Amino acid sequence: MKISSFICIVVLFFFGINLSAQEKQKVDIQSGYLEIRPEFPDAAIYTKDNTGQVYIVHEGVEMWCDQAFVYMKSNFVKAYGDVRITQGDTVSMNSKYAEYNGNTQFAFASGDVVLTEPKTTLKTDTLYFDRIKQQAYYRTGGTVKDTASVLTSRSGRYFAESKKYQFLQNVKIVNPKYTVNSNQLDFFSETGAAYLYGPSTIVSETSTVYCERGYYDTRGDTGYFVKNSKVDYENRTLYGDSIYFDRNKSFASATNNIRVLDTINKSVVRGHYAEVFREKDSVFITKRAVAITVRDGDSIYVHADTLRITGKPDNRILRGFYRARLFKPGKAGDDPTSGKCDSIYVNEKRGITKLLRNPVLWSGENQMTGDTIHLLSDTITDKLDTLKVFNNAFLVQKDSMGFNQVKGERLIGLFTNNELDTVNINKNTQVIYYSRNDNDELVGINNTVSSSIQMYLAEQQITGIRFIKKADGKVYPPSMLPENARLLPGFQWRGEERLFSVEDLFKGKPAPVLPKITGIPLPKYEGEFFEDIPEDEIELPEESKLSPKDLQNRPDDPKPETENPPIPEGG
Repeated sequence: MKISSFICIVVLFFFGINLSAQEKQKVDIQSGYLEIRPEFPDAAIYTKDNTGQVYIVHEGVEMWCDQAFVYMKSNFVKAYGDVRITQGDTVSMNSKYAEYNGNTQFAFASGDVVLTEPKTTLKTDTLYFDRIKQQAYYRTGGTVKDTASVLTSRSGRYFAESKKYQFLQNVKIVNPKYTVNSNQLDFFSETGAAYLYGPSTIVSETSTVYCERGYYDTRGDTGYFVKNSKVDYENRTLYGDSIYFDRNKSFASATNNIRVLDTINKSVVRGHYAEVFREKDSVFITKRAVAITVRDGDSIYVHADTLRITGKPDNRILRGFYRARLFKPGKAGDDPTSGKCDSIYVNEKRGITKLLRNPVLWSGENQMTGDTIHLLSDTITDKLDTLKVFNNAFLVQKDSMGFNQVKGERLIGLFTNNELDTVNINKNTQVIYYSRNDNDELVGINNTVSSSIQMYLAEQQITGIRFIKKADGKVYPPSMLPENARLLPGFQWRGEERLFSVEDLFKGKPAPVLPKITGIPLPKYEGEFFEDIPEDEIELPEESKLSPKDLQNRPDDPKPETENPPIPEGG
């Protein structure tokens, strides 16, 4: 039997036509046993019969329940027992109990509530729905399951038109590959896009992402993070103003103010663009890239236009390409060590640093050049051990009257406590040396050719020279050696290139142009779910299970962080 009424049943829980108070759509009750009970004088009661559940149709929406109480005067419906409401193929809601107020177009469901749409399923114990706003809300805990993950939170709000969930407080996403924890998360069910606000983490077996503003594609496993963002791998931590993360490729890239910390090797790499490939144990960094390693209580800085670090933690290899520079400040009282070359190679396991193509190295006041320069460190003590210069080795030290110079095919220098104290130059060696007495008075200029030469240094100054198989040479009075004979063939003074500070690593190089980080804005303020109405003014039928307090915002309800939130009264 078909009966018309002024109600807009729970059927409109999700998608209904907005009606004015004067023009209500009628519902069509197509099945159910009708009875009138004296104890419920204002209700028409429909109960399931042998043909099935109570079945109600309205504007393309269908509802089934075991029993429905229809209150004609108050335009109010209560549904009991295996309640199911569907909207075409898109939305379905199940619960043990549901009620709908046709005057306010407000619905409430309780008891194992399950809301299903094509991509997600929401489970909670109580759910409110405002048909005018097309928004649903829970505040006693809920679980949303999508195609890839399970999301839980204390409070949740669903925006039907944009297919967006807003989760607040104790938000957690559990995926077979990772777990997300946040205090505020906006989730779009159609795309799987999750926006993180406030301190948030994404934890997996191989990495931990932290940010205070971020985006994560829960289905594609890629993300973009800003505001104090970092990615922790097993032995590296990547920081940057913005970080892109691709779990499928074990890849992360960072832009602006980057740091890559190597906790095992006590090193950090800085720059303004970096790429990290976890499975390949590879880091690529550019835009004022500099690697800083702590050795024997001192720091070693390596800079190049591009730095690439590869290898497992116990076998890290650093390569610097184009306009490479090296700087070691030294401990208090020590002279710095610095160098320049086209490319640089550092093997930490072997304790070797190679300066390649047009290299120059300064150890205190000593300038050394050659085709290739190697610096070797003691792998146990981390102290400098040996210096090797291959082919066209040339050592120059500035004197007040000229330049002390030694050249040959190969140079081998020995260090004690990181200070160069012995230099051996072999094969076709030549020397020009300004000899001075104990009062630092010039007594002559030594110009000698030998098969090899050994030099002794103290506090970076030459204190003695030993000639092996001396071929030809003598000490000239200063007036007897003309100016044009005081420079050996191939002499080149590059003192103006010497580095005296960390800032000199970038001397002569323009500051990089940094891209503007777009960032992720806070969500727009969309108002409170419940209107700010005094309890005595809330329209609520006497038959409802709810009280006016249930339809008010509570002080302990979590509030989202949004753009342009209202200013509290008195604030």
